Amino acid sequence: MGDADPNAVTIRVVDKLAEIPAKEWNLCAGDDNPFVRHEFLNALEESGCVRPETGWAPYHVIVEDEQGALLGCVPLYLKGHSRGEYIFDHGWADAYERAGGRYYPKLLAAVPFTPVTGPRLLVRQGLDRNDMIDKLAAGCIAVAQQLGVSSLHINFPTEAEWHRLGGLGLLQRTDQQFHWLNNGYQRFDDFLDDLASRKRKTIRRERREARESGIEIEIVTGRELKEEHWDAFYAFYMDTGGRKWGRPYLNRRFFCLIGERLPDRIVLVMCRRAGRWIAGALNFLGREAIYGRNWGCIEDHRFLHFEACYYRAIDFAIAHGLKRVEAGAQGPHKLARGYLPTHIYSAHWLAERRFREAVEEYLGRERREVDRDITYLAEFAPFRKDLQRPSEDE
Repeated sequence: MGDADPNAVTIRVVDKLAEIPAKEWNLCAGDDNPFVRHEFLNALEESGCVRPETGWAPYHVIVEDEQGALLGCVPLYLKGHSRGEYIFDHGWADAYERAGGRYYPKLLAAVPFTPVTGPRLLVRQGLDRNDMIDKLAAGCIAVAQQLGVSSLHINFPTEAEWHRLGGLGLLQRTDQQFHWLNNGYQRFDDFLDDLASRKRKTIRRERREARESGIEIEIVTGRELKEEHWDAFYAFYMDTGGRKWGRPYLNRRFFCLIGERLPDRIVLVMCRRAGRWIAGALNFLGREAIYGRNWGCIEDHRFLHFEACYYRAIDFAIAHGLKRVEAGAQGPHKLARGYLPTHIYSAHWLAERRFREAVEEYLGRERREVDRDITYLAEFAPFRKDLQRPSEDE
């Protein structure tokens, strides 16, 4: 794709992120969300976690001016399956193929293996964002049409991007996650004071029991991160991932690379008993949030998962003035621990008209069900009924 539009820009595809200077990419990615930065995305490619052989062929769309300066970009992948996405379209694939179509390969704009909301159509600071989003979206659709794929999917965009993409004709989908919101707390006990008495006592008991059996918990970040920490954490990750999914997505090289390139964006919660690391939780830092990503253990201890993944993340957010904790996909059990239901988004372009119409009708019903589910679950939040707490969606 090299045709210049009236504004003298060129849209093209790059199949290796390493071909784009990190500084140029990051001028579009910004500093708010660590997962769309060049360091994170390139670590996935350089480690071999993301490559055609794993069903993730990089197909990044970039927009350049006449001098070759990067104006916008989209982390885009040609997918041979729907694994590692967390926005589930397996039912769509089954229906499409039963009707005689070929659903795969498809195009996906996303951060691989990362169910975290963030910008997906990255625009260089100082430019007209809506205009560039329109160009980037048109570029992605043009790539899909050139390749003759069934569909283009944009997973976990920001709400503003989602609305803009809907206005461009993409189908709009919603789902939910559970996020903890910082109501100006100075201490963890301030948060507990906002809870109903029974919930407050439950969390205190869980935290106390998690530290029994002589378990020590350490927060490791920045230059404190050593290969011994990654060796131990990778063993936890492989053990837990192997039992839950059969084949974990990330390899040891990936953790080494992010430890080297994003040390100040990493908060690793490590648990030790009798001088041996036994469990860990990996978090990443954004400008306003801490993001829980991976957990693993080689010993089972009651409530240790809640302590390492949820409560320590809240502690860190309060201590550093962060607005929220996003603890990843799934988990209605998070609700009782102060994490509230909130919307997540995706947008979809489908090539075949009749298939698109059927999915569009389904998505209208699904959005209404998601709204009802979020409203219903919020009624079971552990906070005192006399408190008025804004939701993240507000």
